[in-house]
Parts: sequence; C-alpha cells; structure tokens
Amino acid sequence: MATITDEFMRQMLTTTREYCVVVLKATPKKQEAGSEKIIWEHGRRNFALRAEGILSIVCPISDGSDTAGIGIFNASVEEVRKIMDEDPSVQAGIFTYEVHPCRSFPGDSLP
Repeated sequence: MATITDEFMRQMLTTTREYCVVVLKATPKKQEAGSEKIIWEHGRRNFALRAEGILSIVCPISDGSDTAGIGIFNASVEEVRKIMDEDPSVQAGIFTYEVHPCRSFPGDSLP
C-alpha cells in the first residue's frame, strides 16, 4: 500500500468538489405488471443523463434488496431532486430516492 503523507492529503483535499449521491429504492410496485417497461425508460433516461455529463456514475443493484441503485450526479441537490422527480419510475411510484451531497475528486472513475 502506498504511503500517504499529511501534506499530500491536505493538498489533495483542496481539489475535491461537490457532487450528489442518489440512493434509489424499489417499492412493491416494482413487482406489478407493466413496471418493466417503465423501468426500461428509466434506464434510457439514465443513458441520456450520462451522455449529457450529469450522471457521472450509475450502479444498478440487483441483490434482491430494496436498494435498486446508486448514482453519482454532477449537479446540485436541487437540480438532482428536480431530475429525479421527473424520472418515469419515480413518477409511477416504482422507485423512491434519497439525495445526499458529497465530495469527491474530479476525474475519479471506476477501474
């Protein structure tokens, strides 16, 4: 493991910026007939948000829990709430969500 000095940490912490994490939760409506079509359109919307640089990382979760996904948005809490409120799966009551402000380093990515 690399050695990280206090000086390096202080320097790196000055480069962080604000993002928003969304935790998407499934409701019982996810099991209803026709929900898969709405979820498909939710996915299409996520691809569009990624293409626009708004949704930096999207991680669907399929472990059988009620947590349906995690997203990291390059937008303010207010913008993300507006985006999520307009999501077809949220409007249909299939998913609910939580928004949390966070900080990270620009350029972070999955390996």
